[in-house]
Amino acid sequence: MDVVMLSRLQFAVAVFFHFIFVPLTLGLSVLIAVMQTIYYRTGNETYKRMAKFWGKLFLINFTLGVVTGITLEFQFGTNWSRYSEYVGDIFGSLLAIEATLAFFLESTFLAVWVFGWERVSKKMHLFAIWAVAFASNLSGLWIILANGWMQNPVGYVIRNNRAELDNFFTVLSNPYAWGQFFHNLTASWMLAGFFVLGISAWHLLRRNEEDFFNRSFKLAAAFTLVLAILVAVQGHNHGNTVARLQPAKLAAMESHWETQKSAPMYLLAVPNESAEGNAIQAFGIPGVLSLLAFNDPSAEVKGLKDFPKEDRPPVLLTFLNFRLMVGLGTLFPLLAGAAFLFRNRLQDKQWLLKALPWAIPLPYLAIMAGWAVAEIGRQPWIVYGMMRTTDAVSPVPASSVAVSLLAFGAVYTLLGVLDIYLLRKYARKGPAA
Repeated sequence: MDVVMLSRLQFAVAVFFHFIFVPLTLGLSVLIAVMQTIYYRTGNETYKRMAKFWGKLFLINFTLGVVTGITLEFQFGTNWSRYSEYVGDIFGSLLAIEATLAFFLESTFLAVWVFGWERVSKKMHLFAIWAVAFASNLSGLWIILANGWMQNPVGYVIRNNRAELDNFFTVLSNPYAWGQFFHNLTASWMLAGFFVLGISAWHLLRRNEEDFFNRSFKLAAAFTLVLAILVAVQGHNHGNTVARLQPAKLAAMESHWETQKSAPMYLLAVPNESAEGNAIQAFGIPGVLSLLAFNDPSAEVKGLKDFPKEDRPPVLLTFLNFRLMVGLGTLFPLLAGAAFLFRNRLQDKQWLLKALPWAIPLPYLAIMAGWAVAEIGRQPWIVYGMMRTTDAVSPVPASSVAVSLLAFGAVYTLLGVLDIYLLRKYARKGPAA
């Protein structure tokens, strides 16, 4: 295996593992802030206990997320030095803002929140958790602005044989990045909702702290249903942006080979890249792909055959991950809708209480599949239409990357086991008396 593929694998391992922690941080911080706001306004001690219990799980997740995030950024220097040299003027500035503004703001107020119970005023303590929620999501914005620039490079000029920042406002207003951000934001908040629903359902099935977990469940049910619907809506909007700015990715997502108007969407398809077609293609619905891509059932959708072979993304991986994301995205509103509909008679719906704990991993899988579509579908470009991945890798021996890949894999496996153990332990233990 060459150094390019090994470096891609190592970065994929690092970024996917780190992103296990990110969405729960973004969404759970908001839910905790809502719980504490209800406590502040009503004085109901149950909501204070709720904020503390879910806050403990948040802290476990946040701590391990920080550890894995630090190692991730070093890879831009060790594995992707040519990329960093070429676009560091733009990409580096966005990462620097994320670290110095959002991350330090989040960390500072998180310390105030953790150690401030009964030490600072209730109003200041409430402000601290809302600051944590705001800064967590602001941190995600800067990271996605950086990734969005890789997907749709704007606001730069080529000078001195490198890309240099020309218009920072254009970079900040990149439509691709904002579509990505809102899709990730709604998905992350939805994930946190399913996390609270699943753990609450587990305890309610065993009749543990019924008032406590009933309140947690009802709060999360409404939150999750709204977000599950917004994820689907924003996913469609972002798909329109992909169709306009990355037509090769769209064609790979649907395994669409021939350019045509009123393009159909096939409910059953199996890509065959070597034959430049689909091995199986059935149950086509005329005009639906055109409608989904351009909001026009008669619009023309460009097929993969109209792109040079060297510019086509890996079709099978992009296609399968897209199907997984869409399939799970269809399931989520149904699950969240059932949770909301039956929120007042949960003990009569044992099947729902049994199903929801098993649903906790599903939003993680959907988000990971979505990122796989975004990153694999961008290939062979590291910066779309501007710099190829093969030109971005560091000039290091493949053997060195292989060793570090194995080391990262071992360390991340250990951290993953530790995270699952701690979350499971304290989630099953329940709130303090």
